Amino acid sequence: MVHPTLQRMLHRIAVCGAVLALAPLSAQAAFPERPITIVVPSAAGGTPDTLMRFLAQKAQERYKQTFVVENRPGASGIPGINAVYRANPDGYTLGYANNVTLAINRTAFKELPYDPQALVPVAYVMKVANVLAVNPSLPVKTLDEFLAYARENPGKVTFASPGQGTSGHLTGELLASSSGVKLLHVPYRGSPQATNDVMAGMVDALFDNTTSISPHIRSGKLRALAVTSLKRSPSFPDLPTVAESKLPGFEGVAWGGVVAPPGTPPEIVQTLTKMFNDLLEDPAIRDQLLKMGMDEVIGGPPQAMADYAVKETAKWGKVIKEAGVDVQ
Repeated sequence: MVHPTLQRMLHRIAVCGAVLALAPLSAQAAFPERPITIVVPSAAGGTPDTLMRFLAQKAQERYKQTFVVENRPGASGIPGINAVYRANPDGYTLGYANNVTLAINRTAFKELPYDPQALVPVAYVMKVANVLAVNPSLPVKTLDEFLAYARENPGKVTFASPGQGTSGHLTGELLASSSGVKLLHVPYRGSPQATNDVMAGMVDALFDNTTSISPHIRSGKLRALAVTSLKRSPSFPDLPTVAESKLPGFEGVAWGGVVAPPGTPPEIVQTLTKMFNDLLEDPAIRDQLLKMGMDEVIGGPPQAMADYAVKETAKWGKVIKEAGVDVQ
């Protein structure tokens, strides 16, 4: 027969053991229990900002938790994504990472304060085409006419982009090198400023995402000549691609998704991935994203984004070296 005192001690040990065993499950089930911040390493009003504010709103509505979008623009997205890289890996600080921060910067900069491959992929969200658009006063209406005009005015035709080393910039460089023309790049600190100066006639042309400039194309303030995806954009089904117009195989798209700091626990990453994938699989949300100008809503295994980044690094690294692009 067990002594009563010993029996009480054993009972207490059993109770404590049960509580400790349940503690990790309770902590996991509670996530998220406070606001989640999503750092967007670019200016307000651009595609990343528009995209993440929309998804943050939908996540807040669905999961009854606050999602805060914080813009940290500048320097090819480095300060913003570095803030995510160095954040506490607890799932409450996430970042929007894209072709620039995960692929282009690897070649464009000799050194980076963050390791793109160490960031933890959470959700592969979308791809979106760039559009070649011009000020309506420019005497061109097709891509062929634009290239002919550039050949007649070597180095005098200007094109704007949301910034040095962005997909808009490198797509313009790729078009120039592929077609043998000389274009003068004019970098800006975001899409709104670049678009405004092209509409004002201060710059001839613009390479930017469909999401950013489609309203100005539809209003007639900009004239679209071609899209830079391999397939025609759902936003402009009548607009030819560069590939079908002049240069087979030409592609220059923006893509991106959500990442977490290195060391974020797998169970938290899995929870976040499911949250974002559930949003991206919602037919109403997918439809709205397509209407916003996204060419492809992806979702699925987030590792696919990291794998694609490796391919994009090689592609844009070649363009950067051949064009002598300097973003330091």
